[in-house]
Amino acid sequence: MRHNVVNNKFRMKTSHRIATFRNMTVSLIENGKIETTLDKAKVLRGVVEPLITLAKKGDVPARRLALKKLPHAVSVRKLFHEIAPVFKDRNGGYTRVLKTGRRQGDNAEMAIIEFVEEIKQ
Repeated sequence: MRHNVVNNKFRMKTSHRIATFRNMTVSLIENGKIETTLDKAKVLRGVVEPLITLAKKGDVPARRLALKKLPHAVSVRKLFHEIAPVFKDRNGGYTRVLKTGRRQGDNAEMAIIEFVEEIKQ
């Protein structure tokens, strides 16, 4: 039985899956929105939103935890200084997933994941 199994493994080894979602998180923080498959966008939402909640604290231990989960210093700096202040009054739901149709090659459902509020760069 598959009780409490939330994550899709995407037929990847654990290290590959972690690296994929770290790269996608960095891309989302850098660009504000990315296009990916619907399933990956739903899982990515569960990776990015706790990081934003952590960044809203703004203290040094929170920054160290963020760097542990996302070891890309430029993205963590942008997360703490530009993205977290935009969401200071919001309690959750920092991202939205918009379905865009199906990919022509393999008919996979595609989606755009973006921040709910516009991030000024």
